[in-house]
Amino acid sequence: MSVVRRALPEDAAEVLRLRQVMIDSVFASDPSIAWHGESLPTLRAKLGDPEGDFTAFVVDHPERPGALACLVAGTIDYRIGKAGDPQGRVGFVFSVATDPDARRRGYARACMSTLLEWFRERGARRVQLTASPEAEPLYVSLGFRPKPDPLLELAL
Repeated sequence: MSVVRRALPEDAAEVLRLRQVMIDSVFASDPSIAWHGESLPTLRAKLGDPEGDFTAFVVDHPERPGALACLVAGTIDYRIGKAGDPQGRVGFVFSVATDPDARRRGYARACMSTLLEWFRERGARRVQLTASPEAEPLYVSLGFRPKPDPLLELAL
């Protein structure tokens, strides 16, 4: 089976490549990767901070040395506590991607399971994500349930 590991600063370019795979498959957006260069320094710093509230877990590509087969990334956010969640620590999964030539091998499930354990270890009581229709069965099998979405967004 796959060996899941925490992404390191030297994985940053591959993490961005797989994030672009996810973006291209989910969103109708400009496929430009011009933003990658500007994003790399911050991502490298985040990947180099093992105590931070951001993490990414990856699987190395079995056929392409130096490439990643799968990525999951998430953060822990603070929300004012409430009944059942007095610490207000909420996990958010924002990037899950598998290289197209490495799909259907269990990599995303293995990485997600590792990320969920990371959230548990840090006291998150809830984990949220937005799923594509293709990925929803995986998340439901891991225990995620649909919620009404009153989300509004403002681009600044």
